[in-house]
Amino acid sequence: MGRNGSDMESRDGKIIRDLTTGSVPATLLKFATPLFLSGLLQMVYNMVDMVVVGRFEGTLGLSAVAIGGELLQLITFVAMGLSNAGQILISRFVGAGRRDKVGFMVGTLFTLLMSLAVVITVILLFFYKGILTLLNTPADIWEYTCQYSVCCVCGIIFIYGYNLVSAILRGMGDSRHPFQFIATASIINIVLDIIFVGPMHMGPFGAALATVIGQAVSFLFALRLLYRNREQIHFDFKPSHFKIYPEVSGQLISLGIPMVIQSAAVTLSMLFVNSFVNSYGSVAVAVTGVARKLESMIGVVSQAISSAGGAMVSQALGAKKTERVPKIVLTALWVVAIPASIFAVIIFFRPEWLFGLFSDDPAVLAMAVTYVPVALVQFTGATLRPANFALINGSGNSKLNLMVALLDGIIARIGLALLLGIALGMGIRGFWYGNALAGLVPFLIGGTYLLSGRWKTYGM
Repeated sequence: MGRNGSDMESRDGKIIRDLTTGSVPATLLKFATPLFLSGLLQMVYNMVDMVVVGRFEGTLGLSAVAIGGELLQLITFVAMGLSNAGQILISRFVGAGRRDKVGFMVGTLFTLLMSLAVVITVILLFFYKGILTLLNTPADIWEYTCQYSVCCVCGIIFIYGYNLVSAILRGMGDSRHPFQFIATASIINIVLDIIFVGPMHMGPFGAALATVIGQAVSFLFALRLLYRNREQIHFDFKPSHFKIYPEVSGQLISLGIPMVIQSAAVTLSMLFVNSFVNSYGSVAVAVTGVARKLESMIGVVSQAISSAGGAMVSQALGAKKTERVPKIVLTALWVVAIPASIFAVIIFFRPEWLFGLFSDDPAVLAMAVTYVPVALVQFTGATLRPANFALINGSGNSKLNLMVALLDGIIARIGLALLLGIALGMGIRGFWYGNALAGLVPFLIGGTYLLSGRWKTYGM
């Protein structure tokens, strides 16, 4: 499976880094900054899709991209869940000095996720219309939405490939290279977006095609990096070594399934809630779609800190440095709180300006103002979640992950949406608030787990 995996230099530099030494705030910020920039760039090029389509195709095109984006989220939940589980386990192996298991995990992740990508692509090409029907896709944007969705489905293998390679690198403590790859994808996407949707008049399909091409190029560059550093990851990329290794597959499935369920539950519950929102027409769809893009601005900070904190917690536990874990959790909390507070002030005073970046439709801007209080609740949840996910995921507690998945993703999100939206007659605002309030659940569970101290020995 390759030579002994000590830290070594390659033409691309080290991709294995120790996250268990030095100041916790400095290490967290250094590791999280490229992750934040990666998420920011990804958010920017996703927003470019909506901005360009909204400007050239109007509200109908904008709404189609919003619903197609929901289907794309459904596509990625398996990749995100298993990749995140692989990242946590790789971090644990690195912290414990088990480089042989890193190689086994790389082979297992590649074999499992790329096989799933092919299977899911085939399934969705047959059933995407049924899914769009369940989402109550308005008739006036049906054709646009189908075009966007089919193109995204055809790019699944690149989405899964990029997710698994990035997870491998992050698990080893390398967040710099994933940033470089996503930067490449962003530039390609933005340029092609403008060309395809503008002069070539390809509409939402052009926006989706630009995204897929950018992800494909990014994945190929990332794959090349792993191959050039195959000695460090203890995996030689021989065809016979692409298989599921029993030495690590049990741990991956044990942790990965709850994380897949977590991602799936949140995604499916949001699709369920949005199916009610979609029934309010294309203006409501456009407002909700834009709102989710705006929420993702603070979401990129949350995701970066959650991922970085999880890797640090996992390495610390692998190296038996438990005293660092509470410091990581508290640092993650205040790091996210600062930008979240700033962004909350901006959206509170200037919502029309932010929504106006995507649409100049007076009906869209008028409804957007009513979303502001909901956004403030969303930002509160986005501030509290990352530190707790870092602890839960980093400790590898699959049972607690499953509890969060069921409570946050299904019981609270769907239950509150139905209670507020239908039972209490709040309409679309009730569905918005139900989704936002459910985001506080991980904080309640994670906070209790931190105080209990059970994370100190879990999975050791």
